[in-house]
Amino acid sequence: MSSSTSQKAYKDTLNLPKTAFPMRARLVDNEPATVERWRNEGLYRRIRAARAGAPAYVFHDGPPYANGPIHLGHLLNKVLKDMVVRSKTMAGYDCPFVPGWDCHGLPIEHKVMEELGDKAREMDAPAIRERCRETAEHFVGVQAEQIERLLTLGDYENPYLTMRPQYEADVLEVFARLVEQGLVYRDLKPVHWSVENRTALAEAELEYHERTDTSIHALFDVERDGAGVLAERVGDRDLALMVWTTTPWTIPANLATAVAPAAEYGLYPVEVAGRRIAAVIATDLAERALGRAVEPLGLCRGRDLIGLRYAHPFADRAGRVIEAEHVTLDEGTGLVHIAPGHGKEDHATGQAHGLPTYCPVRGDGTFDESVPDWLAGETIWSGNEKVVEKLRDTGHLWRAESWPHSYPHDWRSKTPVIFRATEQWFVGVDRPAGRPLRRRALDAVEREVSFLPPWGRQRLAGMIASRPDWCLSRQRSWGLPIPAFFPPAGTEGEPLLTAASVRAVGATIRERGSDAFFTAGPEELLAGYDPADDPEAPGWARETEKRGWRKSGDIFDVWFESGSSWNAVLEARGMGFPADLYLEGSDQHRGWFQLSLLPAVAVTGQAPYRNLLTHGFMVDKHGHKMSKSAGNALEVQDLLKRFGADVCRWWVSSLAFEDDVKVDTEFFEEAGESYRKVRNTIRFLLGNLRDFDPAAHHRPCAEADAESLDAWALGELAAAIEGVEAAYERLDFRRAHDVLFHLCNETLSAVYLAAVKDRLYCDAPDSDRRRRAQTALHAIADALIRLLAPLLPHTAEEAWRSLHGADVESVHLERLPEAPRVSVSDAWSTVMERRDAWLRALETARREEGIDNPLDAGLRVPHEPELARIGEGDLADLCGVSRVALEAGRAEIAVADLSESPRCERSWKRDGTVRERSDGGMLSDRDAEAVGV
Repeated sequence: MSSSTSQKAYKDTLNLPKTAFPMRARLVDNEPATVERWRNEGLYRRIRAARAGAPAYVFHDGPPYANGPIHLGHLLNKVLKDMVVRSKTMAGYDCPFVPGWDCHGLPIEHKVMEELGDKAREMDAPAIRERCRETAEHFVGVQAEQIERLLTLGDYENPYLTMRPQYEADVLEVFARLVEQGLVYRDLKPVHWSVENRTALAEAELEYHERTDTSIHALFDVERDGAGVLAERVGDRDLALMVWTTTPWTIPANLATAVAPAAEYGLYPVEVAGRRIAAVIATDLAERALGRAVEPLGLCRGRDLIGLRYAHPFADRAGRVIEAEHVTLDEGTGLVHIAPGHGKEDHATGQAHGLPTYCPVRGDGTFDESVPDWLAGETIWSGNEKVVEKLRDTGHLWRAESWPHSYPHDWRSKTPVIFRATEQWFVGVDRPAGRPLRRRALDAVEREVSFLPPWGRQRLAGMIASRPDWCLSRQRSWGLPIPAFFPPAGTEGEPLLTAASVRAVGATIRERGSDAFFTAGPEELLAGYDPADDPEAPGWARETEKRGWRKSGDIFDVWFESGSSWNAVLEARGMGFPADLYLEGSDQHRGWFQLSLLPAVAVTGQAPYRNLLTHGFMVDKHGHKMSKSAGNALEVQDLLKRFGADVCRWWVSSLAFEDDVKVDTEFFEEAGESYRKVRNTIRFLLGNLRDFDPAAHHRPCAEADAESLDAWALGELAAAIEGVEAAYERLDFRRAHDVLFHLCNETLSAVYLAAVKDRLYCDAPDSDRRRRAQTALHAIADALIRLLAPLLPHTAEEAWRSLHGADVESVHLERLPEAPRVSVSDAWSTVMERRDAWLRALETARREEGIDNPLDAGLRVPHEPELARIGEGDLADLCGVSRVALEAGRAEIAVADLSESPRCERSWKRDGTVRERSDGGMLSDRDAEAVGV
């Protein structure tokens, strides 16, 4: 028999791998079918049934806005959440997941109003609400399908939607309990106001962008009568206060000027438009304000200025100098102009000094008729220029210049917001006096909640410590109405808003939905409510007919709706309270995390979550914010069409997501390469189990097999299982990813599978050594697939069916694997350490001596007892060479060129036993026995 003929014949005797698990994943084509199968099989419901009675892990989904397709932030957030659900479920917990959507509010209404354009002016609130509902329903469907396409599990048949009547009623119950505790009040004070959308905004609805405005140094003329010694020091000069502001449009609302009582002020001679003036400026800021060093005409303290009266520069009224804590000497002039209707600190100072909350700016950003005629009707932005010109014309402007600074913008319209005093509803965070909500919330953050990453605690606590009262009301149509009622026209009195009245409206809304508030009269909305039985009801409510009452025109801040989900979802659905975990982006310390905490602490006395996990934002590979306008945005749907969901998930699992995440197509390509290595490892395992029946061929590693390669591999598997499961417990998916990839790429592919490949292919099919290796492969494959399932659900399902049969139950109904109990010789640590040196020697021989095929090489190495326990045969397989000789007395490693030694025509080994056999072929002893010659 010729050599080529024998080799061809011997190929048919090899145990070559075979599997239906393909090398090419074709994720883009195959994943949708997996999603559909899970849906048809009711996999989520079956998992819930399988975990009934198990320890609960309560994980609550924060609702995204239903106003567009999903983006990269959703990809990160929803995949991380699904990894939590799947890993906790497979760890043995009952971890239901109810996806939710925020359906009310400005993001959706803004989109609808843009689409309607001029038509919106002809539509009433119910008509606009109907369009908003249709938009929300559409995008709930769009997003649900897209998020499911990410291979996520959840109760998509019964999600929570904030616009559903039951949810709305549960939100009103939270509100009723806040009212009951005296935390809700109505007041006229400045709030962030969106001129574009004509509504109040909360801090969580703001974005800060760089903007350049005009800053001015203006002069307010002091009345000399009452100025006393100060007037004497300046002689015939006019005495004036120099104030600095970056919002000249607020000057019309000026009612006072504040100073720091202990600060030193000087009287500085200046010339303005022919006027000789002594300008009052804090000495620490004078040189910067004046542009040069000037000797003051006199000095005084801030307390000496208090009580001075000055003439408003163009309005027919006088102001006075007062003290205020917020006056600093960091910038400006040390004199702060006070407009109580246009600033939080201004308002607080005005309240302390009995000043009215005067706001001459209307909701559309124009000045009302209370300002001078030349300004009335102007917008605040055009008014800026007019105020500056007026001050210049009248000799009251020292300087005007451009001022770049960070300024709050409406997060929807991206337009600048203003502080504007309006009557709004608030939750008082410093109420009640004895045990304020702010203090209780801070205590909960400190004592009840764990944070990942740890810096989240300080961030959330800092925001709660400095936050103002929560402005609950919005002046829009699409939302849950604040169920307040005002007295009939011509009747004075406080609005009706009591716990009993809120609950009465809540009962109506639970039955009919919040649209009823816009279409039904007070008598229908308050059916069953009798103000005579409500001790908190105002007198007018007892004395007038309901049908004459006026309904509130405000809706709730959407953050109050989503922030009440712990009651409307966790409590209402019996899922458990508090949640074990909330997981969202880092912006939610300002949003959902904080605005869930406040009502929950107020109502229940505890935080709504035990753990907060925060992830960063998506940025491009240079660290820049991603946006379509910048041309650096990636679309989730494009990524799914190119790479498939499992590759995208594998990438997510590799991230240090606590910080901002850099994104680029090349990163997904790298994840795809990494994924293929994992897939090929699984394919090798499955392919070499084609003739293995676990029931018939099981050959476990016994105590006597501790020195075997199989025992070593199972020991490494046990360590990997423990590492991955510990990582899952800590929600450290990156660590789980790294352990799994190392197991596949290094432990298995580079070491164990390479070492046992020869015996799997060339040993007799039913040899003990081969069956023992297959038993190890089966255990490894089974465990590896389970471990990968939370990260790669489609691939794990596909591999599981290949391993156990197409009719097997889903891998996602299984538990994470238990670590195999196997005795592993301590000699293996020495072996692996020596192996590294042996492989380096082989590489040197390849490079310098041209021994390209490792099977043409042998190793002669120093004899060590640990190596002898493993045996020369396994050591050779471990290095991929034909022979290893352990030689006593040898000090160094030597590589032997065996290319002149006979080579087995079946296994290609040159192990020293190769000779011509009865069939004419050149075979080693092992191979001859395997083929029976």
